[in-house]
Amino acid sequence: MTRQQLFEQIKEKESFLCVGLDTDIKKIPKHLLDAEDPIFEFNKKIIDATKEYAVAYKPNTAFYEAHGAKGWESLQKTLEYIPKDIFTIADAKRADIGNTSSMYARAFFENMDFDSVTVAPYMGSDSVKPFLEFDRKWVILLAATSNPGGLDFQDVIVSSDGEKLYERVIRKSAEWGNANNIMYVVGATRPEALIGIRRLVPEHFLLIPGVGAQGGDLKAVCKYGMNKHCGLLVNSSRGIIYSDSTEKFAEAAGKEAHKIQVEMAEILQRL
Repeated sequence: MTRQQLFEQIKEKESFLCVGLDTDIKKIPKHLLDAEDPIFEFNKKIIDATKEYAVAYKPNTAFYEAHGAKGWESLQKTLEYIPKDIFTIADAKRADIGNTSSMYARAFFENMDFDSVTVAPYMGSDSVKPFLEFDRKWVILLAATSNPGGLDFQDVIVSSDGEKLYERVIRKSAEWGNANNIMYVVGATRPEALIGIRRLVPEHFLLIPGVGAQGGDLKAVCKYGMNKHCGLLVNSSRGIIYSDSTEKFAEAAGKEAHKIQVEMAEILQRL
């Protein structure tokens, strides 16, 4: 999916909602456990209930890998079930030396056909560039994450002018690609970081996890992080998919997604 197609989806749906499919078999409604593939059955109903409001879906691959080959099958079926006009993110946080990164990229872009994959930047350019060799595919690079431990390294000052490590990551990696193939992860619990980040990458999309269950504030994220085209994908996982544990779980998820979409529509109208 191209940047322009993503803009069009946001405009059409009046939404920049990404639904995280972090599907934990221990948390899904018990009546689904008798299904042939409980994880896929859960995901299918969540997608049906939220696809009207979502412009992206983000399966976290760890929740599928934990089940071995069967989990990968569930992930592939989930990916194929997502409507083709909705952006897909493999939240895998991969990266390694160049030849290994090339294999990771082939796995998610050629074999599974995701639109994008999250990538860890710690090993530098040769670990990231193999992902950028694929046409119409995206790297979503970890920058300033929402977990408390992210502060252990990401905010370390790395230059005499006060540059932080996550700022160095963004500034340097922006040279490897462009706004058409690189996005950045910035946690919703750190909206103040968005001011400086927007100075570094004014046109790039930002993937913002942490709204909802993790306590991030949508209005603050939009105030500091939006650009003239929106430029945000705001993710909610647990707050949507686990909003109910009964047989009405999908209906509840749809209502939660719609609630967020309505708030997003109001914000977009002010752009």
